[in-house]
Amino acid sequence: MEFSARQLCDLLQGELEGNPDVRVSSLSKIEEGTPGTLSFLANPKYAEYLYTTQASIVLIAKDLVLEKPVSSTLIRLDDVYSSFTKLLEMYHQKMAEKKGIEQPSFIEASAQYHDDIYIGAFAYIGKNVKLGVGVRIHPHVYIGDNVEIGAGTVLHDGVKIYHSCKVGAACTFHAGVIIGADGFGFAPQSENLYLKVPQIGNVVIEDHVEIGANTCIDRATLGSTYIRKGVKLDNLIQIAHNVDIGENTVIAAQTGIAGSTKIGKDCMIGGQVGIIGHITIADRVKIAAQSGIGASITREGDIVQGSPSFGIGEYKRAYVVFKKLPEIEKRIETLEKIEAK
Repeated sequence: MEFSARQLCDLLQGELEGNPDVRVSSLSKIEEGTPGTLSFLANPKYAEYLYTTQASIVLIAKDLVLEKPVSSTLIRLDDVYSSFTKLLEMYHQKMAEKKGIEQPSFIEASAQYHDDIYIGAFAYIGKNVKLGVGVRIHPHVYIGDNVEIGAGTVLHDGVKIYHSCKVGAACTFHAGVIIGADGFGFAPQSENLYLKVPQIGNVVIEDHVEIGANTCIDRATLGSTYIRKGVKLDNLIQIAHNVDIGENTVIAAQTGIAGSTKIGKDCMIGGQVGIIGHITIADRVKIAAQSGIGASITREGDIVQGSPSFGIGEYKRAYVVFKKLPEIEKRIETLEKIEAK
């Protein structure tokens, strides 16, 4: 894939400085730029490399004032980072573009799919599966009976989607994602035995959801586990049965969410957060990494930290005191000795 500076400038609606005919065929970091590559400068910390890079084209901010001459052709943009992200996405799609059905693979006769599809080797497609236009299924993917997958969704190597689950359009599931395994439901019996509660619901994932590698989302006991439109999940996350995650919420790695909890829209949840079951978290709540959520958060926009968690301002004040506890203990001991005299 090769572009001229003029083509890139037109595509990104920028302002060109330098040779409009110079061409690039790959991408590079600005400090490692070589001829024939495209790079960008979005963080002022790397500004010094603009004057030494060998990259043929560099994307820079419109208002950046040059301190000395540069050898690269420049494209000035309102939002450098977003523009470069757009180019990365185009580059990624082009590199990953595959079509057709590889063999060996297995597709049930009742499965429905379009000509514009990719199904990699060793994939399994079950009965009555419905695959939208442009779905990309990489090798070793398992799709159970009665699953529906919307247009343009990409399933990377080793994804498993159990029966009857529904996936929207333009989703991306990375390697090892498991959708629709049984929820953790066991009824205690006598003599320390547990009776497994059948999990007969499903998982419903709406459009534009991205799920990181080895994340697991359990099917509902009854009804559905919901991952709403635009949700972004990191690697190694556990979402239990009947959880409902609101639109555009983002969750970092190693977070665990217990059953039947409802999380609002536009929330931001840090890594290694633990959330108990059967609670509600309001819209736009932010939860700091390694926090433990043991009760509902009902006020929209709250920011919490700690385990058990509480308001971020109060947490910071309490932490200042916590750090001083050894000093405070010594002062108390000194006062007690004085009082004893």
